[in-house]
Amino acid sequence: MKVLLVNGSSHEHGTTMAALSEMIKVFEAEGVETEVFQLKDPISDCLQCGGCRTKGCCVLQDGGVNEFVEKARQADGFVFGTPVYYAHPSGRIFSFLDRAFYSNAGAEAFRFKPAASVAVARRGGTSATLDALNKYFGISQMPVAGSTYWNMVHGRVAADAPEDEEGMQTMRNLARNMVWMMRCFVAGKEQGVPYPDSENIACTNFIR
Repeated sequence: MKVLLVNGSSHEHGTTMAALSEMIKVFEAEGVETEVFQLKDPISDCLQCGGCRTKGCCVLQDGGVNEFVEKARQADGFVFGTPVYYAHPSGRIFSFLDRAFYSNAGAEAFRFKPAASVAVARRGGTSATLDALNKYFGISQMPVAGSTYWNMVHGRVAADAPEDEEGMQTMRNLARNMVWMMRCFVAGKEQGVPYPDSENIACTNFIR
């Protein structure tokens, strides 16, 4: 099994990575392979061009979006970590997820795989940030992993993270819960439990 973790911070070794690293320790101890995908700047917003719907991948080549989607095909679970900016996720991870999840290839890569969001802040805005990230999972048929508290760690810099004992404990329990979920999915496959037969999306709007 493999978990793909996304660091949505511009600081490769900052507080967000400190939180993800606490999870990685548990994953590795449980024999789960991990890979960290560091978001690459610049990352453009989605252009709403629809090219990804016909070509299967994002037509923009920045930010490593298509590279990530290809890696996602082989992953069994996902963790998306971000710092908090004005009570919302970083702009880079928002743009990244808009493009990755909207593409046809992205939808196929994520469906029925467990995911978790992690928010890191000096003080506030974490729960609003988690809510924003979790919306990507809910619309993509992804089971959402939880922990013994909301998935948040506090600290201005990486060295502060270990001082948030409950936050780091939450990260460890979150990782354990994800391992359990992924093992349940593997057991289900081995027993021949099929995925849900989802209906095709009836794409309507509020006018008609």
